[in-house]
Amino acid sequence: MIRTLLGRLRPRRSALPYLLLLPALGLELIVHLVPMVVGIVMSLKQLTQFFIRDWSAAPWAGLSNYRMAVDFHAPVGKALLHSFWVTCAFTVLAVGLSWLIGTTAAILTQDAFRGRGVLRALFLLPYAMPVYAAVITWSFMFQRDTGLVNHVLHDQLHLVDDKPFWLLGDNSFTALVTVSVWRSWPFAFLSLTAGLQNIPRELYEASALDGAGVWQQIRRITLPSLRPVNLVLVLVLFLWTFNDFNTPYVLFGRSAPEAADLVSVHIYQSSFVTWNFGAGSAMSVLLLLFLLLVTSLYLLFTTRRKEA
Repeated sequence: MIRTLLGRLRPRRSALPYLLLLPALGLELIVHLVPMVVGIVMSLKQLTQFFIRDWSAAPWAGLSNYRMAVDFHAPVGKALLHSFWVTCAFTVLAVGLSWLIGTTAAILTQDAFRGRGVLRALFLLPYAMPVYAAVITWSFMFQRDTGLVNHVLHDQLHLVDDKPFWLLGDNSFTALVTVSVWRSWPFAFLSLTAGLQNIPRELYEASALDGAGVWQQIRRITLPSLRPVNLVLVLVLFLWTFNDFNTPYVLFGRSAPEAADLVSVHIYQSSFVTWNFGAGSAMSVLLLLFLLLVTSLYLLFTTRRKEA
């Protein structure tokens, strides 16, 4: 009887993994949900520098912060819209170039050759380096008079007539994309290299016997086989890049140039530079809703296409 009772109290094997995950899942929800709820509450308040000591005493603003953020004819909304379009262009270029370089490097190092392991390790160095050390190094390289970039382009290759400013003006956008791609493409390379290991070599051998060239093998075998990996990879790169704060903040400081004014830095300036935490929180919530919408549409589109 006692054995029967203990057997009933024991969790079923099918439920045991979920029970073991509950503590970690609970902590994960607390870490993410609590700041999210606090941010939503802050977006509904007139939280300025006058209420920093006791932000709960700030008067309610309702949806006025949201209306101010989406009023694209007013200065605040117009600046946010400009920052949004800059972030979209930055994300498309950074993600596209990272995927293209990562795919090319993964395909070129797919077959075994002498020194392949060393070359792969070198490719992963930008991803392994701490972000602050890497971006600070790039900021020194982009210096106008003493930077390595102008030294190579102007003094060595003579590609430009004058040494440009890379961290100011329109060139700041090019500098930001360069640093972001340099940091992101090794992750694409690593993910795609792992995906290439699951493609049977017999497929390439059979296609070579049928007369298929290298480009035909890549188009007909490699890319279709990597589709499940690419679906996840593109989404992860999009979320990381669109939300990136460390790269522009370390590269440009607290105030990014207008050409490189990403949404993440713009929200930081609205919150911690102008001390309008209510408006900054409203912009953060709008950014979260946009990312959730894009992610949902992406997953819906890819799922339907896969089923079709």
